[in-house]
Amino acid sequence: MSTGTAADGGSRVPAGPAPGGGLRVPAARGDGDAPDLAALRRLAVATLDGNWEHDHTVPSRTLYPHQWSWDSAFVAVGLAHVRPARAWRELGSLFAAQWADGRVPHIVFNPALRPGSYFPGPEFWDSARAEGAPAAATSGLVQPPVHALAAWLAHRRAPSDAGRAALARLYPRLVAQQRYLGRARDVGGGGLACLVHPWESGLDNSPAWDAPLARVPADAAVMRAYRRHDTAHADAAHRPTDLDYARYVALVDAYRDGRYRDDGLAGAHPFLVECPLFNTALGLAEHALARIAAEVGGDPGPHRERAARITAALLDRLYDPATGVFHPRDLRTGRLLPARTALGLAPLALPDLPGRQVATVLAEACSPRFGLAARMDRPLPSHDRTADDFEPLRYWRGPSWMNLGWLLWRGLRTHRRPDLAAGLRESMIGLVATAGCHEYFHPDTGAGLGSPAFAWTAALLLDVLAGG
Repeated sequence: MSTGTAADGGSRVPAGPAPGGGLRVPAARGDGDAPDLAALRRLAVATLDGNWEHDHTVPSRTLYPHQWSWDSAFVAVGLAHVRPARAWRELGSLFAAQWADGRVPHIVFNPALRPGSYFPGPEFWDSARAEGAPAAATSGLVQPPVHALAAWLAHRRAPSDAGRAALARLYPRLVAQQRYLGRARDVGGGGLACLVHPWESGLDNSPAWDAPLARVPADAAVMRAYRRHDTAHADAAHRPTDLDYARYVALVDAYRDGRYRDDGLAGAHPFLVECPLFNTALGLAEHALARIAAEVGGDPGPHRERAARITAALLDRLYDPATGVFHPRDLRTGRLLPARTALGLAPLALPDLPGRQVATVLAEACSPRFGLAARMDRPLPSHDRTADDFEPLRYWRGPSWMNLGWLLWRGLRTHRRPDLAAGLRESMIGLVATAGCHEYFHPDTGAGLGSPAFAWTAALLLDVLAGG
């Protein structure tokens, strides 16, 4: 069994093969194969320290040298355990680049880096020509709004007067983010935010997007017009195909040409999809904002009401009784997209998900498609293991990711399944013990894939080790 690379240093505790060839995840404690939890914590802290860049954390020094939106939120959760002042700087620097309409851009570019050091870079996005863009160069897209949850958890992890003041300053910006997503992006009119690009989902290359993405025109001329940065640092077989990447670029071209305005999306934009994970994050944000409002002297009532409406809309628009899980809705066709991916499990993180849907989503998670169990012999994949298009090495088409595991782990504890939560926790710890703080992991062997020394893996490991 591969144990990944040692490029990011730290202690390694090998995990032996399980029956059937899967990963035997070591127990957190209790036998000679148990991971050294103190060493894993040191590795995680060293990874975050190594990725710190003056006022934010880069996801990695190789593949992702700027600031990414939901990465920073996950990073803040981990930093709160070890560098709480940095957690607030992390969130503060991201929201300093918030647009006037409330959107939080998915990339904030570091002006100190040379032009051309990353594609698509600031010159490609050309955000300065858009109305309401900040002074900083940014992208025009968004990512799942996990920031209010991160801010609340950072406050809970390390309460202080300085942290409470930072939370109070951030609160109106978080409200503006929710307002933008709830109004400008409710293209379907059903109370959910829609994506205008697969990158906004965070699960860029998920099989869930294949059908709507296939409608996006892309030809050889588009592919010759740029040079990809990601395949210079990672195996091309692990990344999106050139054709998919050309479609990503074409979608940005269309949105940028409209100056990132949302009022004409319904008429012409080719990719409009309501995503279960994105809207789960939207609902979690309202639950978190209710708690934040109570802490800083605001009114939690409207946030609770919006949280309930979002959960109701998810059930109405994205839940499929035939499969028992949630699916993205393609607003161009009005149909649910059939792929059974980890996106369909994400609403389990909502505290107000009704018991019937909790039961059916858990049945899916525990099925051979995903393999959730109290003792897991393989990590949780991002896509259905039994599907014909399951790819264990390719970005979001099968590999295991720490952030998906972390969100599901929180949901399991919320819905009183400590047995399954414990199994998933051991699995996540076992991944880093086997391969280090990689970006993602092989869903059968646990080998590290993508970038080594990846920030959100390190940060969420710290939260998992601390018990959340």
